[in-house]
Amino acid sequence: MSSTAPASGTKSDRKLQHILWHAAEVFAEKGFEGASIRDISRSSRVSLSGLYYYFESKQKLLYLIQYHAFSSILEELQSRLASVADPEKRLAILIQNHLDYFLRHPVESKVLSHEAEALEEPYRREVAAIKRRYYQLAMEIYSELVEAGGARSINPRIAVLGLFGMINWVYTWYNPKVDPQAKELAGTMAQMFLNGVMNGQSRGAAVGATPAADGAGSGKSGGFRAHKNGGR
Repeated sequence: MSSTAPASGTKSDRKLQHILWHAAEVFAEKGFEGASIRDISRSSRVSLSGLYYYFESKQKLLYLIQYHAFSSILEELQSRLASVADPEKRLAILIQNHLDYFLRHPVESKVLSHEAEALEEPYRREVAAIKRRYYQLAMEIYSELVEAGGARSINPRIAVLGLFGMINWVYTWYNPKVDPQAKELAGTMAQMFLNGVMNGQSRGAAVGATPAADGAGSGKSGGFRAHKNGGR
């Protein structure tokens, strides 16, 4: 779906990819509710009749963007994992595969993250099925890691969703001028997920400890308040 991706498939397939990329760009800029089919027509330079040849509604277009994106991520991950047995390497592959897509497709990534709730039935159910397979595969990798002694046996749902929380929003802050490419970045994130950022010499801070008197973490001006859109 990337505008820089090499053309492949039939002429009709390439035109559809062209439309999907421009639609994602418009949705990312204006939001799904604020965007119109005419906006997409102007951006893609495809006539309204030409657009309706490929989809019958704006909902169908959002569905195609999401379905194609999540299918691509899952299929590429399964291919990369096929010949790898080591759980820690499989986890690193999961992270790198996710980052590879999100960094190559920042426009689509914004749509995936911000317009997840805009999709209606039956499209939502179909996309949810792919996302569920992706989540279950991540859960399997984490379970393999625990069984191999490479991770503590903590709540797997929290662990896996926490991992996705770390990697899903990378497109909002990634700067190719100063940040490493996907492979190195994935390695860093895998180590952070597995080992945290401590060097093994704790200064006595403990989970659940009372916040310091200066108000850090207390919800005052100096604290960080989590937000459903990633703190933005």
